[in-house]
Amino acid sequence: MPDAFILFKTEPTFERNVYLTLTEHSDVKEVHALYGEYDLLVRISSSDSKTLSELVMSTFRQIKGVKETQTMIAVNG
Repeated sequence: MPDAFILFKTEPTFERNVYLTLTEHSDVKEVHALYGEYDLLVRISSSDSKTLSELVMSTFRQIKGVKETQTMIAVNG
């Protein structure tokens, strides 16, 4: 199962809404609020790389209030 860490920048005042939306998703394993350049750090796990890409592109980036993401795919080995 591929894991990824995603850094989120949100629109002002949307941090909490994005946080709560992410915590409700079954593939999200952890959500952390941050201070600094990014607002949230999220760890996700999916069944395969294709599903992981679809989650990022079609689901998480489409959440209202998400301004920008940076995805880092973890290498298990």
